Amino acid sequence: MILVTGATGALGTLVAERMAGRDDTVLGTRDPRRTNASLPTRRVDFEDPDTLTKGFEGVDVLLMISAGYGEDDTVIARHAAAIEAAEKAGVRHVVYTSLTADGDHLPYALPHRWTERRLRESAMNWTILRNGLYAELLAWITQPSPSGRITAPLGEGRLAAVAREDLADAAVRVAVEASAHAGRVYELVGEQALGAAELAQAYGPHVTYAPETLAQTRTRLAASDAEPFQVPMLIGTYSAIAAGFLDRTGGDLRLLLGRAPRSAQAAAGAAVRLETT
Repeated sequence: MILVTGATGALGTLVAERMAGRDDTVLGTRDPRRTNASLPTRRVDFEDPDTLTKGFEGVDVLLMISAGYGEDDTVIARHAAAIEAAEKAGVRHVVYTSLTADGDHLPYALPHRWTERRLRESAMNWTILRNGLYAELLAWITQPSPSGRITAPLGEGRLAAVAREDLADAAVRVAVEASAHAGRVYELVGEQALGAAELAQAYGPHVTYAPETLAQTRTRLAASDAEPFQVPMLIGTYSAIAAGFLDRTGGDLRLLLGRAPRSAQAAAGAAVRLETT
């Protein structure tokens, strides 16, 4: 049996759609009422150990989608509880959605590396999917103002962004064929590095790029309704892209997909259009 955690999240929903109709798959989520998938659903809450113990019963392959929304200690505690429960339940293989190696400069990298180490120390088989940053995330952090200006502090930096749908396709393939991927670490980044200027073109003919400074962005974010931990996370993301630490293309995505990846530029453009309609 395969169990997918985070099945109502952005990535988990796409995975659930692709697993629909399989008789060997169940979905795990904090609130089973929120899922629309035609698959059995179990309550799996990384902050409620009792749901993990029961939820992982009979599971052979656990597709563990990172519960990365929070401070480092919060995320580590969630992942620690999930891995411990998987060990106790007799799960044989964990497929974990981690962060690209080039993301070590990002403020949220540490929980991913901790989780990778914890899996390597376990007696379970494991596969690590080091996902690049989503094209949809890039679209969100560069969303134009109502006047059509992108002011994100990206300078001339570029990001090897990847369409979230491609990461869902890759995760499904590995989960279904888990034994063939045991002990593997896959770098899943895009094949095209995008900068804000290219994104402006994707967003429409009346969009321009006029970057502000990191200090200006920090002030704006601090005055918004962002959670306290989100401000350094976002600033760190902008800074790493601007400094050119996330522009390396290639990796293993094409290998796992068995085809060319989707256009990250098109995915970002579609995400912005969706947000503004």
